[in-house]
Amino acid sequence: MTFLTIGHRGVMGVEPENTLRSFVRAEHEGMDVIELDLHLSKDGALVVMHDADVDRTTDGKGPISDFTLAELRELDAGQGERIPVFEEVVDAVKAPLQAEIKDTAAARALAGVLDRRDLLDRVDILSFHDEALAEIRTLLPTARTALVASRYGLDVIDRAHAVSAGMLVLNVRRLTLELVERAHAAGLRVIGWTVNTPDHLKLVRGLRLDGATTDFPEIRRAARFTA
Repeated sequence: MTFLTIGHRGVMGVEPENTLRSFVRAEHEGMDVIELDLHLSKDGALVVMHDADVDRTTDGKGPISDFTLAELRELDAGQGERIPVFEEVVDAVKAPLQAEIKDTAAARALAGVLDRRDLLDRVDILSFHDEALAEIRTLLPTARTALVASRYGLDVIDRAHAVSAGMLVLNVRRLTLELVERAHAAGLRVIGWTVNTPDHLKLVRGLRLDGATTDFPEIRRAARFTA
């Protein structure tokens, strides 16, 4: 299968992360897939933001869960961008998406949107949290899911199988050839993150990964010529 380059929060190395501007740029740069993060606002909207609070990426302060969607819309998410909701990203770009959920509440909200808008063929659902993926599997038995991990060992393969995930999205700093070969033998695809340098790209290609998550458009271009 083709090696995939995945735009991390759009292309966060050159645009404000998790904004429509970043997602549109990622698609324009030819990213195969666009990754984003989801939290719930105080009033239950699926807002696109990585952190649990708004401090790092906006001019506001406090937990996302303390803000209504209308209040979140008042914040500057970088270069005048506003915090989008998931449905806006779906409408703004045509590329396949990876939606990372932070908890089971977000899993239920996302499942509702994917079912209602018939998006299961377009959206992979990612999470660090096994229980969130298990919830998705219950709600959407045919959904494509991936277990994300930063600190992990070979047991991550069993964890993925336990929640019926078909893919691992793993921190490249801990990847080993043994783990990749065992994951592939177990029928799992493996994506590495975050791949932002030529050396990282050579590593993931050498390990025969199925793709790389990157902050920068030039990694997409380099990947086409790196075997």
